[in-house]
Amino acid sequence: MTATVQTLRFKLLPHEPGQEWGHSCQQEIERRYQVVPSVVCAMCCLFGIIYCFFGYRCFKAVMFLTGLMFGSIIIFMLCYKERVLDTQLSVEASVGIGLGIGVLCGLVTMLVRSVGLFMVGLLLGLLLAVATLVVMEQFYHPPTVWIPIALLLGVGMLFAVLTLQWQRFFTTLSTAVFGSAIMTVTIDYFIELFLLVQYIYERIKVAPARPVCWYSWVILGVWPLLTTLGVLVQWKVTGEGYSHTEGPVRIKQRENRKENKKKRRPHHPPPHQHKAHPPEPAYRRKPNPVRRFDGDVLSPSYIQSFRERQTGPSLNSLITSSHAVVDLDYDCSSTVPLTTGSGPAVRV
Repeated sequence: MTATVQTLRFKLLPHEPGQEWGHSCQQEIERRYQVVPSVVCAMCCLFGIIYCFFGYRCFKAVMFLTGLMFGSIIIFMLCYKERVLDTQLSVEASVGIGLGIGVLCGLVTMLVRSVGLFMVGLLLGLLLAVATLVVMEQFYHPPTVWIPIALLLGVGMLFAVLTLQWQRFFTTLSTAVFGSAIMTVTIDYFIELFLLVQYIYERIKVAPARPVCWYSWVILGVWPLLTTLGVLVQWKVTGEGYSHTEGPVRIKQRENRKENKKKRRPHHPPPHQHKAHPPEPAYRRKPNPVRRFDGDVLSPSYIQSFRERQTGPSLNSLITSSHAVVDLDYDCSSTVPLTTGSGPAVRV
């Protein structure tokens, strides 16, 4: 692993015989940039900006790039370090094989959501473990390399499982942390030619500690600052109203349906605001007709028998001059005079 990193640094940076990675804070850094490393760092900085501020919004692209990065790096290390078919591959051949297999890994992480979320959480855990090693070095130097390895694997697996449980929050946090880390590495290249990256790598392999210049700590402080800014931008701006499970179209349709339901729903005032005299309706219901039964009127046979029992002509004259009339309103609509005293006529 050490030989691989030394070879990559030799190809990226100017190298002179006898030149070591170490650098004194009083010594001025001789910055001699090359075209290829500068272009690569500029492109990585662009991807870092997309990751940091648009990571959750570009969910599919982030899943693909994460799988591509993991697959390419692992396969490149295996091909360049080990012999393949009894042949030692060159750097160019190893890069080509790594990119080819990395594309396949990126397609898998993009199409299978659970695999992509696991890789995103694993990346977040690895970055946080690296930051923990840097802080721990200021108080405790690990005696063996197994401590950093165990810390990297343990924290990485922990955050991978947490990302599968709380997908939106940890995806936003992971993309912000990784994007800001890429931009920090780019700043480190253009200012001090990867001296900070060298220091972090030495913490992983438990190399003897060396003093770090103040501007290296300033560059490292850019990492949490950009991470906080990226999380806030994604949570409030770019990721607002977006879900990786539904997408922006379905969320917009659901909000429109809720608004339409609120508009169609009638407004009911509170009970204490009811008026004392509500307005009368525009129409009145016609009352039901009163039903009559046989017992409600006098039977004609009863009137006839009552007349037969009476005697004397005075009664007949009284009945004749009576003004009381009963409207039987029966089937034959007949009227029968009542034998009552004089008085106003009453109609029933």
